[in-house]
Amino acid sequence: MSAPAGGSLAGRVVLVTGAGQGLGRGIALACAERGAAVAVTALSEAEAAVVAGEISGEGGRALAIGCDVTDQDQVSAAVAATLDAFGRLDGLVHNANSRFSGVGATLATVTDEAWDDQIAVGLHGAVFCATAALPGLRDSGGAMVIMSSLAGLNGAAQMPAYAMVKGAQRGLMKSLAREWGPLGVRVNAVAPSGVTPALEAYMERTPGAREHLTSRSALNRLGEARGDIGAAVAFLLGPDSRFITGQTLVVDGGAVTT
Repeated sequence: MSAPAGGSLAGRVVLVTGAGQGLGRGIALACAERGAAVAVTALSEAEAAVVAGEISGEGGRALAIGCDVTDQDQVSAAVAATLDAFGRLDGLVHNANSRFSGVGATLATVTDEAWDDQIAVGLHGAVFCATAALPGLRDSGGAMVIMSSLAGLNGAAQMPAYAMVKGAQRGLMKSLAREWGPLGVRVNAVAPSGVTPALEAYMERTPGAREHLTSRSALNRLGEARGDIGAAVAFLLGPDSRFITGQTLVVDGGAVTT
């Protein structure tokens, strides 16, 4: 689908972390489809360049940036590069996840490396993104979205580090929403249930997993990274959500109905 000349994000600039694949890629493509110029960041600049190329191929504008969100200087440089390339920043989506996010382990068996990496990517990365993005978001009256998880709402057996980080992200989001509201900047979170390469791999190696996960959805399907999750994030970045802040939007097809 070609990026439209207009659209809900027309004229806006969005930076997405962890956008080289999975949900991040879907979010980047959905924002571009709605008219935003997108700074696609990933740990590998080459991976980011592939997604940026997809956006350009659909008629959109994109910039590929290699960025390790655990490094505050790299995050600041990514935001600066976005401002240099596009002249403004209207939205930032912190989507990057630790490589240990999908690794199951009990409290007794989770490694120190897994604890530290998940905290570094999920929490320190979110703080670094928020700190670097605030001046630009304040100037544009923009918005930040933190990609949390159903695990941050309900917990998750054998994923204590991941669930802790995702729950803490929601606390950070709520605090920033109150702190930045008077500045005209909104902050929300999304708790998604969507198909990613990691989830596909899990379902392939786990008998019955696809059927089980699908059956949990009231809509009897799993979410699409671009059309379902990306569209919801784009909504939270756009003008139609101008009175929504401090909220966690659950985008899971009705798997959680509380």
